[in-house]
Amino acid sequence: MTTASDAPAEEHPHWMRVGRRFLAPLLVRQFPSELPFGFLGRVLPTTEPIEFAVEAHRLPSDQALEILHRARTVADAELASGGRGTPRSELEVERDAAEEFGRAVARRTQELWRVGLRFTTDADSRPRAESVRVRLAERLSALGFRCRVPRHEVGAALRVPGDRSSTHRPDGYWQTLPTDGVAALFPFVDEAIVEPRGVLLGLALADASPVFLDRWARTSHSWGIFGTTGSGKSFTAALAVLRSRWVRPGAGITLLDPLGEFAPFVQALGGDVVRVGAGEGRINPLDPATTRGDRSEKAARIGAMLRAVFPTLTDAEAAHLDAAVMRLYAGGDGVPTFSDLRAEVARGAEPSERLLGLLEVFRSGSLRAVDGPSQVLPDSSLVDVDLHGIPDDQLPFHLTYLLDWVYGRIRDRPGPKLVVVDEVHLLLRHRATAEFLDRVVRHVRHFEGGFLLLSQRPDDFLDLPSGRAVLQNLDAVGLLRLPGVSPATREFFGLTGPEAEWLPKARLPREIGYSESLWRIGEFHLPLAIVASTPEHTLLAGTLGRGTEADEPAAGNGSL
Repeated sequence: MTTASDAPAEEHPHWMRVGRRFLAPLLVRQFPSELPFGFLGRVLPTTEPIEFAVEAHRLPSDQALEILHRARTVADAELASGGRGTPRSELEVERDAAEEFGRAVARRTQELWRVGLRFTTDADSRPRAESVRVRLAERLSALGFRCRVPRHEVGAALRVPGDRSSTHRPDGYWQTLPTDGVAALFPFVDEAIVEPRGVLLGLALADASPVFLDRWARTSHSWGIFGTTGSGKSFTAALAVLRSRWVRPGAGITLLDPLGEFAPFVQALGGDVVRVGAGEGRINPLDPATTRGDRSEKAARIGAMLRAVFPTLTDAEAAHLDAAVMRLYAGGDGVPTFSDLRAEVARGAEPSERLLGLLEVFRSGSLRAVDGPSQVLPDSSLVDVDLHGIPDDQLPFHLTYLLDWVYGRIRDRPGPKLVVVDEVHLLLRHRATAEFLDRVVRHVRHFEGGFLLLSQRPDDFLDLPSGRAVLQNLDAVGLLRLPGVSPATREFFGLTGPEAEWLPKARLPREIGYSESLWRIGEFHLPLAIVASTPEHTLLAGTLGRGTEADEPAAGNGSL
């Protein structure tokens, strides 16, 4: 409780000041005839500073039966006397309810509880606290609650439950509820999350309530989406990009696209496509521009890139290569290339013939397209880097230096930025590239940047300490249809038994027109339908390219 802090408290007739905070309590003095489950989600928006407290004490059975008997007797007496202003229908309801609950208490299927409900608005000014309280009272009134502001009893209303002095409460604080009524108070909120400037993530499978999240207002700006082929990962990611552009038109968005499936979609939105695989969009991996010209920092990153393409390097070869890289960047202020690096290795003491042979791949082999100065440096706020056609075993190398390039873009550009990385499991094949991914994901938040990572299995991350660290830095994780849920995945995400059993059975877009998913957002686990409006579906179905046919929702508008 706020009032239990060490800050000095100053009580006023309708509110209390604790330090620099203003607390304005609101009490419930009468419940509606029916208490709907999840009602608190309708009156407690995540955008307003409201504390909710419930204090409940179970009444002994004999006391409960006595209360119910007295209530029925009073109702019968008032019915016999004509009601004295109370509608006869209300008296009949009270009498019948008392009789019904009496039988339930006798059978021990229900109990009676002494319940106190208190809402407290918490703000940095008195007008703000009271204004929020007024709006809260209006929402409660619309649901049939009758509320009151404690007058000259604020301290008694705010006392911590369990405190000796908490037995003294304002008049009307305590109400009597059956077990079902108390159960309606839990959980405290329903599945609707609406954040200002958030994008629509999906609709709750239970009641179609919307979930709007603003990644740039949360602790981490990075999310992850996992699902088997055909589960809708690409469609979900494209929706996130599209809606982010609508809400924040100036946001910088870069897609690292191993399969080239997002290229037509980005072009349709007026963005740039860099086709690295075709050799026409070279980005020099050795260019120190990605570190703002810091050559020593750039040299330190080269090792992770080269270990991705040469995983069999011996310790001695790695040491020779590291020394050559350091000499290369210390030798001048030019922009080095891989030909320069091979020449530097050859000039070293006792150069390794095997190492020189390995580096030949950049001069005359399959990676010669990256040997040379950068050919294109896109300036658009929306860029897709198309890696389609690159051999699978070379993708980790390309993704690593492109991550370095993207990190430079994030650091140099103002405003919010989003990076989508598809097939991110490729970076987890090697410890060096996995550790590099972890560092980048952890640091981009400092520059208003966030990642959206796409992969098929969370287990690919859980097998490595750096992979687990990446998952821990994701604020929201969407689990679509999975081929199976391992014990490690279940433990890491805190999945219940029914959740783990449901994920391999989650329905696919081709079956029902939308993706079924389970999202972990902070402490919440939300089953959501990923749906698109008709214009969104038309755009995405017509522009998502290679390899996404199985990911598209069925024909139609993709709505529930």
